[in-house]
Amino acid sequence: MIEKAHEKAGQLGVRVTAAVVDDGGHLIALGRMDGTPPISPKIAEAKAVGAALFRRDGASLLQMAQERSAFYNAAERLTGAAIVPGPGSVLIHKGEQVVGAIGISGARPEQDLECAEAGLATL
Repeated sequence: MIEKAHEKAGQLGVRVTAAVVDDGGHLIALGRMDGTPPISPKIAEAKAVGAALFRRDGASLLQMAQERSAFYNAAERLTGAAIVPGPGSVLIHKGEQVVGAIGISGARPEQDLECAEAGLATL
C-alpha cells in the first residue's frame, strides 16, 4: 500500500509520507519519501488513526469536527491519540469489517487523498 501511494505521489510530482494502522489505530507500517517535511510522518499517522478509531474517512471526520466540535473534541481526548481530520485518510475494509486505515501527508489535501486511494487500490 505504501509503495503504491508513493508511486502515485511520484506521478503527481509530490512527496508524501504514508502510514497504515490497524482497526485500533496502532501503527503497522510507515514510509516517508525523501524530501517530505519532518512533521509529515506524525500527521500521516494521526490521519490514519482518526479514520480507524472513528470509522470515517478523513473528509467525513473533518465535517464531523466542524459540525459537532464539542463531541469531536471530547472523543479525541478520550482516545488519547493525536488525530488529524481532513482529506488524505481512507478506511481499509475486509468485506464489511474495518480492519485499518491509511493516512497520507505531505501534499495538498486532494493529492494526499489520491495517494491514499492508490494505496488502498492494491488490496
